Amino acid sequence: MNATASGPEAPATTAHPSASVTPASATRTTQAPAVPPALLPAQGAATAGPGPGRHHHDPLDRPDAGIAADTAAAENLLRCWVRETNTPAPAGDTLRIPLAACGTALRVPVHHWSACGWHRFGTPVLVGAPEDSPAVDAVTLAVLLVREARYGGRGRSGRSDGADLVGRVADSVRRTAAFLTARRTAPGAAAGTSPFLDGEQSLLFGHPLHPAPKSREGLSDTEAAAYAPELRGAFPLHWFAADPSVLAADSAWTERGRTVPAERLTERLAGPGAGLRAGAPDGTVPLPLHPWQAHTLRHLPAVAELFAGGLLHDLGAHGPLWYPTSSLRTVYRPDAPAMLKLSLGLRITNSRRENLPKELRRGVEVHRLLRTGLGARWQSAHPSFDLVRDPAWLAVHGPAGEPVPGLNTVVRHNPFRPGDDAVCVAGLVSPRPWPGSDGRGVPPVRSRLARVLDRLAARTGRPPAAVATEWFLRYLETVVRPVLWLDGTAGIALEAHQQNTLVLLDAEGWPAGGRYRDNQGYYFRESRRAELDRRLPGIGAATDTFVPDAVADERFAYYLGINNVFGLIGAFGSQRLADERVLLAAFRRFLGDAALHGTGSGDAVSPLPRLLLESGTLRCKANLLTRLHGLDELEGPVDGQSVYVTVPNPLAGSGA
Repeated sequence: MNATASGPEAPATTAHPSASVTPASATRTTQAPAVPPALLPAQGAATAGPGPGRHHHDPLDRPDAGIAADTAAAENLLRCWVRETNTPAPAGDTLRIPLAACGTALRVPVHHWSACGWHRFGTPVLVGAPEDSPAVDAVTLAVLLVREARYGGRGRSGRSDGADLVGRVADSVRRTAAFLTARRTAPGAAAGTSPFLDGEQSLLFGHPLHPAPKSREGLSDTEAAAYAPELRGAFPLHWFAADPSVLAADSAWTERGRTVPAERLTERLAGPGAGLRAGAPDGTVPLPLHPWQAHTLRHLPAVAELFAGGLLHDLGAHGPLWYPTSSLRTVYRPDAPAMLKLSLGLRITNSRRENLPKELRRGVEVHRLLRTGLGARWQSAHPSFDLVRDPAWLAVHGPAGEPVPGLNTVVRHNPFRPGDDAVCVAGLVSPRPWPGSDGRGVPPVRSRLARVLDRLAARTGRPPAAVATEWFLRYLETVVRPVLWLDGTAGIALEAHQQNTLVLLDAEGWPAGGRYRDNQGYYFRESRRAELDRRLPGIGAATDTFVPDAVADERFAYYLGINNVFGLIGAFGSQRLADERVLLAAFRRFLGDAALHGTGSGDAVSPLPRLLLESGTLRCKANLLTRLHGLDELEGPVDGQSVYVTVPNPLAGSGA
């Protein structure tokens, strides 16, 4: 594409209407906002707990990658069970889990009990089993927990008999072992990899509170080598050509003040000399697809009918290599001004990852909403934070105008230049191998967060736990407070979980800004409908984005509060980087300030800080039960797509 194209988030030196947005590259050299003195822990408090330099022999470091992967999966299952059944902390260093359906129990060594749920466990043992009996591996554990859940009435739904979950656990373990083996062979970032892509490729173990985070049913090992970010996959896009009569598209992408049609954007992304037009009939529009999706859709009746009628043409693979990000379906090239969010019908975590029509429209709608002046106000209050915009899309409809599922593509702006150190929070805290050896012949498994804090402590000469606490406070100021601003000012709650949230690090490793991405994850508060409609008439009519305030509160508290911030605190604690009690106290002070003052600029205050401070319990997504119930998070009404349970609020504990 044209090197001078401004795209939807242009620097102020261009002619783009939204020129107030600060480019990511600028945030790398801008000092992070100072932490208000009132939010700093009491004198001496930040030095509590172990420091990041104290690496210990972790079960994930076991030389046998299969055993390490199985250990990680078993820990995930146990963490899910403890959270979703409200299992209390044990009195000692052993957790006992009754298995009434089997007439026995599990005895589990506890290496770390986390106030925020990121517990660390040893290998579980069946009470009463012979001493020489095999260990309880992850698949066996899944069978036992499924049986117990169904016996207790937690897993009965008529949609799943538990076999699906057990199969996914086995698949996830096998794939995790393959990822770990490959990364131990070549630890660290690949040559020429941008910091953004390195972070996207680093989630080897996945969500620590999901029973099967790396399950990918339908993806062969050969395909995984090309399509899996954990294996540093890369592939050219597959292209169809659509007759204009069956094409649907929208674009709010501008260059030099003019809107660029989505079809022009995608065709230019094929690259010069790709030969894309050689096989395309005159007048047709090229549509980029994920290769796996293209091969799968080709044989579906609705798509076969379009091919038979001459309304769709298969152009094959063309253009340069693209790299899958942590979601698998969003692809990236460091030198391209856009990413592409492709439909992918694989069952990954809790859903098939195909773009829905309302999500296509939602990304453009949010981009247009921000251009009404809301984005400029947000940038004025928080210049180092923004949304990664989804300002264009293309889709194919059938002859009668009905959408063809999975035959669509979102054009996502790429705000990151090759040198920008932008990393999704999940990638920052995820353990992975690094160059070196722990004395047993394998690279040690640690998170990038641990390495960043190590280096900051060494550079500053300060106590490691004090550095960790300041890093956390800067994160709250540069990433969390802007998200609260958008909710308070506009009534828009973001599904800001760790994989959707990116933190921009400065040259030393301190948080200096952030980005949010995901056209699925917006909750417009019903109470703010009138004012949002005044900004953008008709907003929400085609996107199903407005929800009751109670639903917005529940989801916002889970995604930003539990998954993002409590998850980050849990990572600090479980990785022996800081004392969770200290960070919870710091978070409480931050929320108290946000509840009283918001951004300090006179804008309305989000209700989330007060909800987190005053609620003894919170509603939390239950990934294990969601899988047991056979739910797909992208299907049905927003308040019934997942199972939610009530859990204790760690801020309400005496330690916070």
